[in-house]
Parts: sequence; C-alpha cells; structure tokens
Amino acid sequence: MSTGNIYFAHATSVIDYGSEIGEGTKIWHFSHIMSGCKIGKNCNIGQNVVVSPNVKLGNNVKVQNNVSIYTGVICEDDVFLGPSMVFTNVINPRSAVNRKNEFLKTLVKKGASIGANATIICGITIGEYAFIGAGAVVTKDVKDYAMVVGNPSVQKGWISEFGHKLVFDENNTARCIETGQLYRFDKETNTVKPIK
Repeated sequence: MSTGNIYFAHATSVIDYGSEIGEGTKIWHFSHIMSGCKIGKNCNIGQNVVVSPNVKLGNNVKVQNNVSIYTGVICEDDVFLGPSMVFTNVINPRSAVNRKNEFLKTLVKKGASIGANATIICGITIGEYAFIGAGAVVTKDVKDYAMVVGNPSVQKGWISEFGHKLVFDENNTARCIETGQLYRFDKETNTVKPIK
C-alpha cells in the first residue's frame, strides 16, 4: 500500500503519469487511473475500476467495484456509481472500425446515483439527484430528481436528495421523509425542484 499527503493508492493500483487526483481520494485494488483524467477530492475508487483518459470526476464521487468510466464521461460532485454499472462511449461500435474520434459526451450531474449493473448509453445527461435503478438501461436524458427503472428505462416517480421517493399532495408539494425538505412538482414543465 502506498500513502501520501494528498491521496491513498493501493499497491496494486496503476496510476498513469498526467492524471490529476484530489486530496483525500482513495484508490483500491487493481484499479487503473489513466493519463489526462481528473479526479476530485475525497473520492472513493473501488476495486477493478478503470478511469479512462480525459474523464472528469468531481468531489466526493463514489465508484463501486468493477466499473469502467470511459472517455467522454463527466461526473459532477457527489455522484454514486454502483457495482458493475456500465458506461458506453460509441453508439455503433465495431471491432474493425476505429471510432475514437466519435466518442460521445455523457454527463452525470451533481448528486445522481446509478444502481448496480445499470447501463448508460452514451450521449445523454443524467440530471441532478436522479436515481437510476439497478439493471436499468438508460437510453435518453433523465430529469433532475427523476427515478428511472427497467430496460429500456422509464420514469417511475421522483426522489429526494436523500434518496427517498417523493409523494406529492394536491398542492403538488412533497416532503422528504428523512430531512423534511419540501419539493414542488411543476405540471407544465414536468419538473421537480426543492423549495428553498
């Protein structure tokens, strides 16, 4: 095991020259951090994780075991990536055709969670605090605070910043059962926002 004043890296991990890793981040067994990627502060990179060139991870991102984060992916602060979930970066991959110049951007916004074994098709945005259920196959953008499940994924409700399903009353208001935070559902725009 190797430690430093900035971050921790297990002895079996590989960290390529030219990567940036923030203070307090932990990188565990058999993970590979490739050149050009930027990992924020206080992240946790589980076992057997690959972070490809030019990937950007914000602060406090949790990456569980067996996740490959391919070029084109950006995860903002406080994102959770569940065990063995999958990102793609090319729509029509072929072994005999080089499409490295066709990588599509995938953005996972602040506080979003992606469940175990979910698949995220490239070129989409997953909204703030969205919740992607285990095994879901996400093929289109997901709104802030939306909860999606299934293959292909469909929205099944709304979720609070602390991960609880929101139940809206006749005034289109819901309360997080853990924090008491209030949320408003806007029927016209089909969006949810916290009430400040």
